[in-house]
Amino acid sequence: MIVRPRPHWIRLLFVRRGSVLHRILPQLLFTTGLACAVVMAHGQLYHWKVTLTSSPFSLMGVALAIFLGFRINASYDRYWEARKLWGRLLVESRNLTRQALTLTAAGADVRGFACMQVAFSRALRNQLRGLPRAEGLTGLLPREQVDRVSTARFAPNLILLWLAEWVRDCREAGRIDPMLAQRMEVPLSGFSEVLGGCERIASTPLPFTYSVILHRTVYLYCMMLPFGLVDGIGAMTPIVVAFVSYTFFALEALSDEIEEPFGLMPNDLALDAMTAGIEASVREMLGEQPAPAPQPDDRFILT
Repeated sequence: MIVRPRPHWIRLLFVRRGSVLHRILPQLLFTTGLACAVVMAHGQLYHWKVTLTSSPFSLMGVALAIFLGFRINASYDRYWEARKLWGRLLVESRNLTRQALTLTAAGADVRGFACMQVAFSRALRNQLRGLPRAEGLTGLLPREQVDRVSTARFAPNLILLWLAEWVRDCREAGRIDPMLAQRMEVPLSGFSEVLGGCERIASTPLPFTYSVILHRTVYLYCMMLPFGLVDGIGAMTPIVVAFVSYTFFALEALSDEIEEPFGLMPNDLALDAMTAGIEASVREMLGEQPAPAPQPDDRFILT
């Protein structure tokens, strides 16, 4: 996730870090170079004058902008839903830790229970990003549980089961009233809903065919655009083509990044930072000193 102060509007015009320019620069240079070649050839292709006007491009541009808008909205909806799910995970962790601290009798291992919640968030991050299942879990779970997690297919769900077993053990040992134990099942169910929602987003991308059609249309439009502009604006054709190409290529690249919000691209969600935020919140409730909040790197990116 890109985290940086908003620069002055003039600097914002030329900012490179935090943009998708580096991803689309080859395509942008190609279409601009093609536009320069079309201007030098006066719109002729092998002694054949390509008779195109700006009228069809105006109609196609409106339709293409609508399709790109739909793609951006669909991708951002996935991104924002993923962010809400992780925000809910923070809330449910705080609720469950508070209930464990205030509703249980003395002698309950609340710290181990709280650390298990942190382990759940880390295991969920690992699963969504394709990392080793047990990465970052040492010190949060006993050794035998870490070994089980490392070979589990659905590690977060296994940890969720252990959280529920802790509540059951406290109820059977008389350290928590059965009616109050029912209250603790509510945030545990919230954990399960967060897990299912994240798995749904991660396993259901946007239809590939739609992406292919949109990608082809954008490139063909930008490559044919110089032939429709050269007779009308002449030497200004490369500038206009560069501007239009930048707009379309950048929107497509951005929608491609946020379509998979759990990845490691600059505009994806900062799962490491959110996991650290959950841990800091839980440890502070336990009376421990939380670690400093993660800071963006020199590229203003927070992972």
